[in-house]
Amino acid sequence: MSDQALGVEEIEALYTTEQGYRFARWGRPIAPVIFGVDDQTLSHLKAAITTTVGITGGSIAETDPELGANFMWFFCQSWDEILAVPDLDRMIPNLGEIIPQLKARNANRYRSFAFDAEGGIKMCIVLVRLSEADADIPAHVLATGETFQCLTLFQSNAFADHSPIAVLKENGLCLAKPNYAALVRAAYDPVMPIAADDPSHALRLAARAGMLFADMHQEGAQ
Repeated sequence: MSDQALGVEEIEALYTTEQGYRFARWGRPIAPVIFGVDDQTLSHLKAAITTTVGITGGSIAETDPELGANFMWFFCQSWDEILAVPDLDRMIPNLGEIIPQLKARNANRYRSFAFDAEGGIKMCIVLVRLSEADADIPAHVLATGETFQCLTLFQSNAFADHSPIAVLKENGLCLAKPNYAALVRAAYDPVMPIAADDPSHALRLAARAGMLFADMHQEGAQ
C-alpha cells in the first residue's frame, strides 16, 4: 500500500473529464439495495458496502425518505438481462443506448449517478456483469472496490490502470489504500463543499487529505 499522500495534480486528475473538473459527494445517507445474487453473496456484499461507506465518517441507512433505496446494485450474466429490469430505463437515461456500448467495449461495470439541487450525489446505480474473469474475485473485494468508486464522483477512467483498494495477503481482508481513504475522508469534512467545479477544490482536498494521511501513519507507528 502507498506510503505517500496524493498530490494536487493526482487528485485533480481523478475528477477531471473532457468537460473539466467536477467533484461531488453524497449529500444524504446511503441506503443500498442489491439484486441478482444469492443470500450468502448478499451478506458479504452488504458487509463490504457498510465497511467501505464508513470511510466517509457516516454509516448506511435502511431507507432513503425520498427514494427508498438510493444505492442500487444489479448483477447479471449478460447485459441483455439489464434491459428486462422493470422501470430501470426511467432511472438511467438512454439505457437502451448504453447497453450496446457496454457490449461493444466488453465492459463488466457501469455506474450511473443522479444529483440533488446542491449538486451532491442523491442516487447511484451500479450494473455488474459477472464474467468468467470475476469468478475468482471474492464478493467482498468486488463490493469494496465498486463502493469506493461511488463515494465521490470520480471520472470514469480514474482507476483504469491502478486500484484504490488493497487485499491483505495475511488474511484476505480488503480495504481502501490509506492515501485514497484519506482523500475520501477529507472530501466528507463538513467544511468542504458537497459539489465543486473549480480545480482549486483539488488544492483544498490535497491539504486536508495530507493531514489525515499523516495522522494515519502516526497512529500506525504507535
